[in-house]
Amino acid sequence: MGQKGNTPFSFQEKAWKKYSNGYSGMVVAPTGFGKTFSIFLAVLIDFMNNPSRYQKGLKLLWITPLRSLAKDLARAMQEAIDEIGLDWVVEVRNGDTDIKIKQRQSRQMPDVLLVTPESLHLLLAQKGRQRFFNALQCVAVDEWHELLGTKRGVMVELALGFLKHQHQNIRIWGITATIGNLDEAMEVLIPTTQKKIKIVAREKKKIAIIPVFPTEVEVLPWAGHLGGKLAEEVVPIILESKSTLVFTNTRSQSEMWYQLLLEAHPDFAGQIALHHSSIDSHIRQWIEEALSEGRLKAVVATSSLDLGVDFKPVDTVVQVGSSKGVARFMQRAGRSGHSPHELSKIYFVPTHSLELIEVAALKEAVKTQTIENRDPMVLTFDVLVQFLVTIALGGGFQANDLYPVIKNTFAFQEITEEEWDWCIFFITQGGAIGKNYEEFHKVTLNEDGMLVVEKRRIAMLHRMNMGVIVSDAMMRVKFLSGGYIGMVEEYFISRLHSGDKFVLAGRVLELIRVKEMTAYVRSSSGRAFTPSWLGGRLPLSSNLSQFLRQKLARARHPDSREKELQFLHPLVARQSEHSHIPAEDEFLVESIHTKEGYHLFMYPFEGRLVHEVMASLIAYRISLLIPISFSMAMNDYGFELFSDSEIALDESQLKKILRREHLMEDVISSINATEMAKRKFRDIAVISGMVVQNLHGKQQNNKSLQASSGIIFQVLEEHDPQNLLLRQAYTEVFNQQLEEPRLVAAFERIHHSKIIYKFATGFTPLSFPIKVDSLRQSLSSEDLTSRIQRLQQSNWKSPRKKR
Repeated sequence: MGQKGNTPFSFQEKAWKKYSNGYSGMVVAPTGFGKTFSIFLAVLIDFMNNPSRYQKGLKLLWITPLRSLAKDLARAMQEAIDEIGLDWVVEVRNGDTDIKIKQRQSRQMPDVLLVTPESLHLLLAQKGRQRFFNALQCVAVDEWHELLGTKRGVMVELALGFLKHQHQNIRIWGITATIGNLDEAMEVLIPTTQKKIKIVAREKKKIAIIPVFPTEVEVLPWAGHLGGKLAEEVVPIILESKSTLVFTNTRSQSEMWYQLLLEAHPDFAGQIALHHSSIDSHIRQWIEEALSEGRLKAVVATSSLDLGVDFKPVDTVVQVGSSKGVARFMQRAGRSGHSPHELSKIYFVPTHSLELIEVAALKEAVKTQTIENRDPMVLTFDVLVQFLVTIALGGGFQANDLYPVIKNTFAFQEITEEEWDWCIFFITQGGAIGKNYEEFHKVTLNEDGMLVVEKRRIAMLHRMNMGVIVSDAMMRVKFLSGGYIGMVEEYFISRLHSGDKFVLAGRVLELIRVKEMTAYVRSSSGRAFTPSWLGGRLPLSSNLSQFLRQKLARARHPDSREKELQFLHPLVARQSEHSHIPAEDEFLVESIHTKEGYHLFMYPFEGRLVHEVMASLIAYRISLLIPISFSMAMNDYGFELFSDSEIALDESQLKKILRREHLMEDVISSINATEMAKRKFRDIAVISGMVVQNLHGKQQNNKSLQASSGIIFQVLEEHDPQNLLLRQAYTEVFNQQLEEPRLVAAFERIHHSKIIYKFATGFTPLSFPIKVDSLRQSLSSEDLTSRIQRLQQSNWKSPRKKR
């Protein structure tokens, strides 16, 4: 039904039945199996069976994390409705929706409305919001796994809690791909309803992971450049497929790959496109439509920031470099293969030889269905105070009535009455330091005992700044002659001089001048910088790092079926000969002396973000034993401490610096936690409305945001240390940036491992990519290549010294 005569899957039929019996729930199924229809058709079937239950107005509210997803979905839903012969209307409402359509919707809602979390909050901020939801029967939350564990997920929880309180009979349904903690995911979405069910599809998407092997194994691998060499191998894959998605992890990598593919096969001009979140939305829309209609052979896209835009299914998916997580990899793979039972093919292009170990690790994870958890966020007071102003704006609330509603959400089940009173005090008085500042007195108590927003300016600023995605200040990039190309982060442009060239949206542009928050450019050609966006650093998931350690240990004696490990044999042999390949219960430390100085390498395989913290901690602990200073470098596999004076450590000292005792105290001493919290506080200050990001359509630049939030941070530290938003900044640093639980687990594992301490006189295959990463920060790409080649040659000649 609605699927062109196909028989429904059993999970769809189960969802339809449970829905009609008044259940809320969550549907779990792989990409491409019609998860959308399991809920959407449930509402239509229920309406046809019980039309008297339904009134005129909005019946189904569909929340999606993606604007680009909404358009395609709305079209598919409207087609199904028209086929059935109902007179329902499906519409979209988000930041791209025309103002006239929004005004019409406010007068008369469609039957089905697709919104983002932000658009839903804007509806709740409208006067007389009740009228929008009087006929509402169901709220569906699409791609719940993408929202869970983020502040946008908390926005959804708060909105659902409020709607459920107002309209008790609303059914709430989540739609999700597989994640590790499904029961918790349902608990977060539907905390209060008694009648709820989790429906998991029995069908599994078959995935073929095909590694793209280089012509020869590089014994001293380095990140990034191998991918470039392999562009030649990707060309035939694209030519043999009708449509291909090439996924990269970062926007800068996507810009680079777009150029590489054009250089490798100039005939791709006009046949391939580039898609990431910093490209103008009109261009992105055109690309999505062109790919759907088969006018493009391939699109190079990021998915960390675009959440993998839900294009129509494509034939082939290519993944460039590590996907950093099992769930993300499976989702990207699921975008290929037109029909549910078709094989999903994903080609893995390593950016350096060692990444082939990751192919073996991913195959193992997919086989054993080991998928990451998404941990929900709790007690995010910045999101809560923003929401309270939203509710005060749309008609007001009474503090005593709203408290139990908030406490019923998963995110705020632990909130105390004192914390609640503080939130009310904050929105009415601005907290302890806001008393003397009018702009912090946003909400007032009227004579009916309702907390409302009365000032027009506050209402307007609140609507303009609603949401929880605080990006680094973005600069618009425009041609001098007019015409908008996209956005780059302010910090990137601030490093360029007039006349410098950079790449954006696949074009080489020359910077002419910067005025306010706009960079004016002209078209150019030749060598150019690729922008790096700060949002691009994905952490390696703990599941994947566990499989990586396992596969590396097995690489000494690879199984004949594991072609990746067999291919890497020369690299593994060299690592064993010059140092050691750690077994699963071993922890490798390498001390390497070269012409440049002394290097200490450690390999926890916990991902770059965790290694950043570990490197600072180990450097701090060594400095307590020996007066020495270090520079640091890290990648996903390990980290380096480098010094020009000898790092003379014996085995007992090494054990001491790797101890698990006093871990977090030493971490706090080793990093500037206050400085990190101050940076975190910038986002919290913007979300909570203490600092205004958008003023009358103009975005404040980074410096002024950082400055204003920095001043508030210092004042709070001094005069209001118990401030909940200040406390939250430190909590976020510990849980997100320092990944406290994961650090503790890593040191626990090291404690139970045998420490292998090796000395070498040249770089080993494991240490070389980390060394290159440290050079990359200080050298241009041409200097980098020649410097690396010199290093590789000198390294071959270096004599071995045994200790």
